Amino acid sequence: MNEPESSDQMRMLLFIVLSLLVFVATSYFFKPAQPPQQPEQTKQVTSPGPSGPSLEKLPAAPPAPSKEKPATIPAVQETAEKTFAVESPLYHVEFSNQGGVVRTWTLKKYFDDQKPPHPLDLVDPDTCKQLGWPFSLALNDPQLEAQVNSVYYKASVTQGGKTAEVDGGGSFTAPAEVTFEWSDGHTSVTKKVKFEANYEISIDLSVTRDGNALPAALAWRGGFGDKDVYKASQYLNVFYNQNDKLSTLTIKKLGVSGNQTQRAEQGSPLEFGGIMDQFFTAAFLADGPDLSLWHWAADKKIMADGKPATEQVAEIAAGTAEPGPIHMRAYIGPKDLDQLAKVRPSLEGLIQFGWTGVIAKPLLYALRWLHKYIPNYGWAIVVFTIALTMVLFPIRLWTFRSSRRMQIVAPEIKAIQDRYRKYSMTDPRKRKMNEEVMAVYQREGINPMGSCLPMLVQIPIIWAFYRMLAGAIELRHAPWILWIHDLSARDPYFILPIVLAISSYLSTKLTPMPTTGDSSQQKMMTLMPLMTAFIFFYLSSGLNLYYFTNNVVNVLQQMYLNKTHPLPSRSKFKKNKE
Repeated sequence: MNEPESSDQMRMLLFIVLSLLVFVATSYFFKPAQPPQQPEQTKQVTSPGPSGPSLEKLPAAPPAPSKEKPATIPAVQETAEKTFAVESPLYHVEFSNQGGVVRTWTLKKYFDDQKPPHPLDLVDPDTCKQLGWPFSLALNDPQLEAQVNSVYYKASVTQGGKTAEVDGGGSFTAPAEVTFEWSDGHTSVTKKVKFEANYEISIDLSVTRDGNALPAALAWRGGFGDKDVYKASQYLNVFYNQNDKLSTLTIKKLGVSGNQTQRAEQGSPLEFGGIMDQFFTAAFLADGPDLSLWHWAADKKIMADGKPATEQVAEIAAGTAEPGPIHMRAYIGPKDLDQLAKVRPSLEGLIQFGWTGVIAKPLLYALRWLHKYIPNYGWAIVVFTIALTMVLFPIRLWTFRSSRRMQIVAPEIKAIQDRYRKYSMTDPRKRKMNEEVMAVYQREGINPMGSCLPMLVQIPIIWAFYRMLAGAIELRHAPWILWIHDLSARDPYFILPIVLAISSYLSTKLTPMPTTGDSSQQKMMTLMPLMTAFIFFYLSSGLNLYYFTNNVVNVLQQMYLNKTHPLPSRSKFKKNKE
């Protein structure tokens, strides 16, 4: 009875031993081919997390595993880095075939703040080396994204109908079309950038995997614009225009709750989107209804001058949400009103005049017209301010006369107020006081709001002038005199803000106070310009120059009015009224 059971156990044991021998022999004599070793590379990539996009270092993706089906397309790639440039009278753009990215984007007509100044480079290489380069790709697969942003592409340039492969180190003149191609037999990437003589370019992008299109986006990484602006200012913004509405987010708002991904609404076409600082922009424009925009920002640990530093860097990626090729345009250059107006759709809204646009834009055109005859924007602002103040003088004269009348009746008004001082503001008898005060004003033909009219008229103009000067690229690096070398920047020695505060004090001191004789109120009104003077320390030199010139003219006008219209006596006032 036990013998058959023993035989079965022996057969099973023999089967296991033979199976092991066959497995070992097969593994020894039929080893799978090992993929070639590649050096490990790291790259900053975007990967979605539970609370929005995050940037992290990931290793470059290895070649396709041996289990994948055989390659169906030929491999296209280079073995070493090659750099080359495309330039025009407006720009100099340097590319690298490693990742097919932009290394420099220099605007020849604009300069940085270095000494001596150099043409402005919109790319910060120190930051990009750690966070990624402009025109790198954004994909849903982080490992694949890291791979396509680190491999060597085959680059060619088409110029005058002729196409030539890039050997490295060359320079090509726009109009020209740059083509980057790479494939490992499974993943294929084609990136084309067509340059014209202006600041506008065309972009075509295609990413496929085994012949199937993948959703992709073109990213601008590593910050943007004037380094001295975007590293220390509130002017860096990400923006998108959808349904004819421009939405902007400052760098401080990016990455906070509700703004981690901020994808444009699906189903509605995105006209354009991008990134900008105070005076420059990189805007991606749709050539169809399929453009989508992602944007994000987060504190990054980066190195500066060999030391760890934390900076907030904004990045954007524009492409398609669904698989397929991307066709779009881009404007990369200055926020010049004339240049932005030529783009379709118009990018004029990137110069953010706000609700004062109907005033600010004509002011800018008037200032530019004046600059044709006065080739110094500082003196143009002075002349413009004098002319504007003289235009408003009739309103000032009318207000001055109203203030004089209020000075005459101030003792009577104060006596009425003193009789009702013991009552609280909620007491019904306070209404009687207001009725008596208004009766005095009506009897003397005084409009109590008359003294406020000049301020109500000037506030929109002043605010429009502020918004205009803050966004006018014409004032960037525009000198005035002596120590003022940039009317768009703050006074380096704070001379203008100090003399502005003094002139504001004198103007207020000379102006008749439309008060009821309350000495504490008069003192507060007189000292207010000095108490608020610190605000002007943060404003641009051009705006301080406008305020200072306006105050000087006001002081001169007030001195003239005080001399030619002395305070009349009560009896003379009544006689003149009759």
